[in-house]
Amino acid sequence: MKQRKLFLEKTKEKLLTRQQEILEEIKDLAHEKTGERQVMDSADQALSISIEKLQSSLQQTEIDELHSIDDSLERLKKGEYGLCIDCGELISQQRLEYYPYAARCIVCQETAEASP
Repeated sequence: MKQRKLFLEKTKEKLLTRQQEILEEIKDLAHEKTGERQVMDSADQALSISIEKLQSSLQQTEIDELHSIDDSLERLKKGEYGLCIDCGELISQQRLEYYPYAARCIVCQETAEASP
């Protein structure tokens, strides 16, 4: 039991650290988006549009990860972290170490992904 509590404390620390990193990355991406760009010709304009699309995609990925972190932190607070949201069984520690945002055990996750 003590080992699990220590694992949960370390996981919370990792989640909080990653949360701060993502917030900084989103702030940096938003700052880059607002920077002035002078478009000289159609090639520059095409490159500029591609860069903006890539930045938007990266920003959305960061936002999605941030939501996963927030959900995980909320489950930690409620004492529900590490329990599958579908079946209520413990999620393996190995899975949580690899993917700390996991809300489902492997079996339930595979079932959720297979469902249309």
